[in-house]
This record gives sequence, C-alpha cells and structure tokens, in this order.
Amino acid sequence: MDNGGGIVGMIVPLIIMAVMIAALWKVFVKAGQPGWASIVPIYNIVVLVQISGKPVWWVILFFIPLANFVAAILISIAIAERFGKSTGYGLGLAFLGFIFYPMLGFSDAQYQG
Repeated sequence: MDNGGGIVGMIVPLIIMAVMIAALWKVFVKAGQPGWASIVPIYNIVVLVQISGKPVWWVILFFIPLANFVAAILISIAIAERFGKSTGYGLGLAFLGFIFYPMLGFSDAQYQG
C-alpha cells in the first residue's frame, strides 16, 4: 500500500505549526513582549491576555469549560482592536487563527496598546 498520505498528513500540520509559531512570535514582539513567550505553554496565554488589555486573572477562565470559549473570543477581539483591526478580524483570530494570526504578524499592523 502507498503511504504517501501519511507523510503529507504529517508534514502539512508541521508547516502550519511552524507558521503559527512564527506569526505569534511576531505578534508578541510587535506588542513589546518577548517573542519566545509564544512557545511557552500557559505563559503564552498570560501574555496574550496582557496584550489584549484584559486583567491577568482572565487566564483562569481558560481552565473553565465554556468560559474558555467566551474568553478566547473576547481576547481575540481585544487583540484585533489593539492592532487597529475590526471586531470581524478579532472573530477571525478566534475561529481561523491559523489564517488571521499570520496575517496580523506578517502585516504592517502596529500595536496601539
């Protein structure tokens, strides 16, 4: 049997992951935060909450079912607004982050925090 789909099925997610790491790194640096923070689990959420301008205690909401979904949407919208983008862009960050974070990170959008 041909196992070519297995290789593609492994490489495509790795490419998406690498692009997302680079994009989040750029977003963090644009917001005046250390880029390496984007690859540290949980701390990257703390930094995203700080970039959004929400209180740091919002990180706790990410550990509560359903509240994490709402918090992620509200934080994404706030991040978009901090970069001069619309609420629709923030919804894109929340639901299609693998598309919108690279657009934000590699664009000329500046942090207006």
